[in-house]
Formats: sequence, C-alpha cells, structure tokens
Amino acid sequence: MKFLVSLLFLIVVFISSSMVGQQKTITVTIENISSDDGSVGFALYNKERFMKKPIQAKSTLIKNGKTIVKFENITNGEYSIICYHDKNNNKQMDFNSNGMPLEDYGSSKNKMSYGPPNFEDSKFLVKDKNVSLIIKF
Repeated sequence: MKFLVSLLFLIVVFISSSMVGQQKTITVTIENISSDDGSVGFALYNKERFMKKPIQAKSTLIKNGKTIVKFENITNGEYSIICYHDKNNNKQMDFNSNGMPLEDYGSSKNKMSYGPPNFEDSKFLVKDKNVSLIIKF
C-alpha cells in the first residue's frame, strides 16, 4: 500500500513539473500608436471564447507611441489577440452612431477587413517556444 501511495505521489509530481515547462509567454508590441493619450487594452482569446470572455485581459500605458504587453503562463494551443487604443480611458471601445470605431484597433496577424476581427484571420499557434508579435493599428 505504501508503495502505491509513493508511486502515485511521484507520478503527480512528474506530471505537474512537466506541465510547468509547457507554459509559454506571448509578448505583443505595438509601435504605431497615434498618441500617448489613454492606454491600450488587450484581450487574449482561444476559439471557443473568441470575442466573449478573454482568457487574459491587460491594459498598458503608451510611451512615445509604443507599448508592450506580456501574457504569461500560456499553454500550447491556438490563440488570437485583439487590442484597441482607449484614448479616453473609459475601458471600452467607442463607436460613432453608424457603428464605425472611433478608436484605433488591431488584431494578431494584422489582417483587418471591414467589420470586426475574426478568429480564423487572427489566430496563431503557441507550441514549442515563447511567441513575439507585432500588431499594427
């Protein structure tokens, strides 16, 4: 019985230590922000949660038209990032009366069309190493 408990304990320790090594970091840089006013809001999604509840959300300040954010403890998989320049710091994307955005925005892979971003056009893979992205507004 003691042997089984010890063996089970070792298996749990081995699995948990190997999973820690699988967690990655996603670093996102934006270099073309029109002003240092406000902040930039970022949301990290997987396919199931896209444009619903982010896996992680962050907000960063802008310095000299540039900002950098890191999403840490990310497991392997497909993800998408959407970000926007919250010029007035109201924590939401602002739109005019016809639905057009009043604030700059972007998404991973920088494929922007008329209309909101979609997962297939903005997805990227986290697998063997940390990921660095540049998003343009």
